[in-house]
Amino acid sequence: MSKQVLVIEDEQNIIEAISFILARDGWDVKTHSNGHDAVDVVRVRNPDLIILDVMLPGKSGFDILSELRQDAQMAHTPVLMLTARGQKKDREMAERAGANKFMTKPFSNAEVLETVRAMMPS
Repeated sequence: MSKQVLVIEDEQNIIEAISFILARDGWDVKTHSNGHDAVDVVRVRNPDLIILDVMLPGKSGFDILSELRQDAQMAHTPVLMLTARGQKKDREMAERAGANKFMTKPFSNAEVLETVRAMMPS
């Protein structure tokens, strides 16, 4: 059975690129594009890994991640945060919110694939 990744991102070109490279690698990729109800979608989908954008319509990725980390069901789900701003304070906020990894856009497809593979236990 393939591992499920939930990509919470509002930029269509990034959704398509990540979905393509992960699906080709055998992942079951689901997507969601707004922050407003993202926590509910995570609870329903119960993914093995989440790729979460920082800037989303409705609610920030930092707020979503904080909520997930307070939920016993989702507290330990690996989360890769994506941001267009690679400033040190963004990285620190992601770490404080509970992100496992942090990646700045633009990124290479190989970098995403390598990071996602490394985040999942064998």
